Amino acid sequence: MTKLDVNLINGIALAFEGDAVYSMYVRRYLIFTGQTKPNQLHRLATKYVSAKAQAMLINLMLEENFLTEKEQEIYKRGRNANSNTKAKNTDIVTYKMSTGFEAVMGYLHMTEQIDRLEILIDWCIAHISGKEKGV
Repeated sequence: MTKLDVNLINGIALAFEGDAVYSMYVRRYLIFTGQTKPNQLHRLATKYVSAKAQAMLINLMLEENFLTEKEQEIYKRGRNANSNTKAKNTDIVTYKMSTGFEAVMGYLHMTEQIDRLEILIDWCIAHISGKEKGV
């Protein structure tokens, strides 16, 4: 595989990677909590990986200054990227915010910052699962 400067990859491509990575971690988490029925897994995963959930999470991260300066830059690159796809089940602002969220996840994964990636994902899972339990 040819080495490519990740800093030159557009926000949509980073989000493409980030969507897969974040989704995989969420699925693993749900399975490890004892969920095994496909319909239930899909329904539960949606609470973590939907555009609405991701927009809420990135908003909280920004409010709490949880992202590094570079991560904020990547978020903005993903959020502001021109996409040829349309938001299916949400408004355009939410869709763009979730694209920025996914770009951060993709960037961390592609730059092999796995410890930081897992810190962010654990934080996200804790916030969503806490909300689910009424915490």
